[in-house]
Amino acid sequence: MRNRYLDLLRFLAIVRVIVYHVTGYATLTLVFPAMSVMFALAGSLMAASLTRSGPAAVGRRLRRLLPSLWVLAVVFVPAMLLSGMALTPRVLLWLFPIADPPANNWGALALSIIWYLRDYLWFVLASPVAFWLFRRAPLLTLLAPYLLLVAIEAGIYPAAPPVLREFGLYFGAWMLGFAHHAGMLRRLSGWLLYPLALALAVGGGAWIVGHPGPRGYDLNDNHLGNALWSAAFILIVLGRAPSGVGWLGRSRLFDRAVTVVNRRALTIYLWHMPFVVALTPLVSVVGWSPRQPVGLAIRVLLVFALVGLVTLAIGWVEDVAARRRPELIPGGPVPSAGAAEATGERTVVPAQRVAGESASVEINAGGS
Repeated sequence: MRNRYLDLLRFLAIVRVIVYHVTGYATLTLVFPAMSVMFALAGSLMAASLTRSGPAAVGRRLRRLLPSLWVLAVVFVPAMLLSGMALTPRVLLWLFPIADPPANNWGALALSIIWYLRDYLWFVLASPVAFWLFRRAPLLTLLAPYLLLVAIEAGIYPAAPPVLREFGLYFGAWMLGFAHHAGMLRRLSGWLLYPLALALAVGGGAWIVGHPGPRGYDLNDNHLGNALWSAAFILIVLGRAPSGVGWLGRSRLFDRAVTVVNRRALTIYLWHMPFVVALTPLVSVVGWSPRQPVGLAIRVLLVFALVGLVTLAIGWVEDVAARRRPELIPGGPVPSAGAAEATGERTVVPAQRVAGESASVEINAGGS
């Protein structure tokens, strides 16, 4: 079962991803390693689905993931074909992206976030086997992705394909989500959890400082540092998660915003990057520097506004994919039994809503 605290984490992660993509501030990746947090949340929810439904959970997860991608492809693939992209069988990867689907020069930048869906897809497909192994050897299964990454980064396995490198980088966070679902992180005593998190943070931080990338201390440029630093962060935010966030309900506007972002997380994630790319030269044309605070603030606001409009227009696809009643703006009041009877509809109140939890889809933001 997921709670509003997990929804709040996902809300903060998605907002952070968009702000990072607009501003490029490397510090944001250290303050809140959104990608790994979102993979951890997705892993926790995937473990819950596997516990309830077994391997059938894979099909349901893919059903909720792919339709929003197909809507994006309907818009951008024809545009890229008309502007020079070759029509090859690889175009079919836009239907099921087990590898990076093709794109032309401008599409490769505007749609660069598709790599996240590739990783997510592989992680979902691998989850039944990983969950079986986790139940039998949890510690070894948790360590395996990190050991793989160390082997790659140390040159022991330099020819590792990109997918394996991504497993080393982010599947560890996914497995920490498994541990969260199993209650392992919550059961860790403070005498173990805090020193472990500190050791991981110090080790990851030292690696990042000693191996700066082209953007300085940006986690996206440092795989091993990213994995260790993010693991420390996840241990704290999930291992010491509060029992509830009742204060969230005291702000109706903020509470609704958290619900909307969670219910439309995939749409927001897929569509924000094209607007980031498109607005960069446009803001410069009107005289607002894309690197100065005013120009950055304007770009952030414009990106959120445009993403909001697209979400209003096509976000309901996520409701259809999840087999929910389509809503223009999610999170409205649940129809009363009397109103449902008057309209001849059957009223179904999800258990999550009754428990104060949202029925949002897990989605993580990549490269951020």
